[in-house]
Amino acid sequence: MDENLLLIFTRNPELGKVKTRLAKKVGDETALSIYTFLLHKTKEITSKVLADKAIYYSVDIQEKDLWDAAIFQKHQQNGSDLGIRMLHAFQNGFAAGYKKVLIIGSDLYDLTPEIITKAFLKLTKNDLVLGPAEDGGYYLLGMKSLHSEIFKNKKWGTNTVRKDTLNDLKDKKVFLLPLLNDVDIFEDIEHHPAFQHFLK
Repeated sequence: MDENLLLIFTRNPELGKVKTRLAKKVGDETALSIYTFLLHKTKEITSKVLADKAIYYSVDIQEKDLWDAAIFQKHQQNGSDLGIRMLHAFQNGFAAGYKKVLIIGSDLYDLTPEIITKAFLKLTKNDLVLGPAEDGGYYLLGMKSLHSEIFKNKKWGTNTVRKDTLNDLKDKKVFLLPLLNDVDIFEDIEHHPAFQHFLK
């Protein structure tokens, strides 16, 4: 067992259930294709990171899918909102004995193995590490002990999440990673070269 654990939150790739804000512009089928593309990209990125890895599915655990059970521990998300689901995942990681736990989503084309590796390294001298997203949220969160308050009383999916989270942590040492853009709406991919073939 490694002392570092990377949590990856995913949605089960089902038509009409993923990237719903994006789907309003491109349709459900294209939205599903884009999300599946992002899942494969996330697998490619995370496979290059030296850490134990755990996939957390939104609905039910898939035994035979792109996540190899020999590499990725498989769990189901548990909780009434995103914050509680993340809290439970972090609790599981620390309870299993991991010293540093990071969480990412699966909708970030521009994430790199180097950024994730840097996040683990920066936790050595910081209490937490946070990857700010352009929409006011965050794409990565890491800690070496549980800070449960940051998962509560947030308006998830809004542009206040990062500000409110950092406000909770004002007496902690937080390292901020580069600002990146996750894929939620059409404008996020409209001019991104990697997505042009979906938009033709």
